[in-house]
Amino acid sequence: MDEINRNNTELWEQDSFRTGSTRPPKKRGGLVAILLIAVIVLCSIAGTLGFMNVRLFSQLQQQKASDLAFHNSPNPTSVTEDTPASNPSTPLQDETVELLPTPEAPENTPQQEGLSLQDIYSKAIDSVVSISCTLKNGSASGTGVVLTETGYIVTNSHVVEEASSISVLLTDGRTLNAQVIGADTISDLAVLWIDAENLTPAQFGDSSTLRVGDLAVAIGDPLGIELRGTMTDGIISAINRNVTSGGRTMTLIQTNAALNSGNSGGPLLNSYGQVIGINTMKIGAFTDSAGVEGLGFAIPSTTVKEIVDQLIAQGYVSGRPALGFTCRETSATEQRFYRLPSGLLVTEVSEGSDAARKGMVAGDILVQLAGSNTPDQSTLETVLYSLQPGDTVEAVIYRSGNYYRIHLVLEEATG
Repeated sequence: MDEINRNNTELWEQDSFRTGSTRPPKKRGGLVAILLIAVIVLCSIAGTLGFMNVRLFSQLQQQKASDLAFHNSPNPTSVTEDTPASNPSTPLQDETVELLPTPEAPENTPQQEGLSLQDIYSKAIDSVVSISCTLKNGSASGTGVVLTETGYIVTNSHVVEEASSISVLLTDGRTLNAQVIGADTISDLAVLWIDAENLTPAQFGDSSTLRVGDLAVAIGDPLGIELRGTMTDGIISAINRNVTSGGRTMTLIQTNAALNSGNSGGPLLNSYGQVIGINTMKIGAFTDSAGVEGLGFAIPSTTVKEIVDQLIAQGYVSGRPALGFTCRETSATEQRFYRLPSGLLVTEVSEGSDAARKGMVAGDILVQLAGSNTPDQSTLETVLYSLQPGDTVEAVIYRSGNYYRIHLVLEEATG
């Protein structure tokens, strides 16, 4: 028992209990003295600073009075009650805004022998159409240019991409259904057709003769049909400008004529009202902190003719490579849930294609092509743009937990 009691008391001091210590309080006289001395010193410093401030204030007042006396005029002008002092902060209430007669706006002829801006618009507007597309998950809109009296229309490929239905609004108010005759993603051009006659085709000029500084006019539907038929003007800022977008490099015309979402597919016109380009993109978005403005781009008319002629004649552009199967991107959720690698899901394999002969089936995952990973559609297109029909490339396929290497012979895309 004594041993247990001894062990318990070791946990606490012998002269203390759980309720507190029973030792006598320590003397703190020295600490109090130090605090009193500190207070006295601080009061002395404050008094000294106050005295210095009083003297300084007195000197400043004397100096201010001296300055005022020095700057006063020797013969100041007195102000009498008959002559009230003016107050410059009081507005005069008898002023009004005068509206002058405005003369009629003059014709603007920016180049010798060219058309005025008004005449350019009058000449081209009936050849400009509004395009509306219904997509699986929403809608899209753009602008188009009438090619022929019989209903052919050119626009951008990205305007009608993945559209389940397309309608065209003419300047006379008619809305007609349109079908895609052919589309080429590499040049970003597409040809539509509407069942109509006696349309007003646009006149196309030769873009190879353009010079930097030439007049440039754009007509289209910025931000949608609500602002259809909007015209903006500028100049040709550069020619043969190589611009890379979506993995493809295009040679374009640069202009500072204002272009916005909805202008895509519309005409870029010269001073004679001829189409010298099809507007396709701009650099700088509304959310761009850099505030980029005046950097718009159009597909040259020489390129438009080359592509459009083939699309009308055969529905596709010769020389474009094709894999022989279609695929789509997989989401991060699908990859985690099904334990899939990063890649593209094959949705359909064309009968008779080399991919079908090599045993590819829907459900395979394309992981690599020609030595490059293919996590998304843009990367795949970048790889394809560097290849030609007839090239043999190595593809890595994932199927049921295994990876397979196959060699595919690329075909020519036919739409």
